[in-house]
Amino acid sequence: MKLNESSENYLKAIYELQGCQQTVRSVDIARMLGYSKASVCIAMKKLMQKKLIEMNSKKELHLTTIGKKTAADLEKKYTLLKHLLTAVLDVDEQTAAQDACRMEHGISNQSLNRLEMELVQDAQLKKTGRKE
Repeated sequence: MKLNESSENYLKAIYELQGCQQTVRSVDIARMLGYSKASVCIAMKKLMQKKLIEMNSKKELHLTTIGKKTAADLEKKYTLLKHLLTAVLDVDEQTAAQDACRMEHGISNQSLNRLEMELVQDAQLKKTGRKE
């Protein structure tokens, strides 16, 4: 399922919030992302239509199984890209975080998989003290 950048950001926000608090509401997402509650509500309806989130009778949001997988994949992309920028290319943390956030929405799975293989291989070589 192809999502736009905005929907991906909302999913990641819910994923992050669920990791540090028991319940997530639209107001939590609005506060976290700096958006209006009305904008968040519209976005949540779209994510519910795509079966990525559910809302219970108390207006608490929960990621569905596919929503969790999608958000986890996005988080993995972000983490790998940020690691590439900071550890390999020596970009400062703040710039790397901003750039990784933009890059995660456009990188193909093929490129991401290749990047992950290279980073793992590089880490293994560093661990053994060998260079290619």
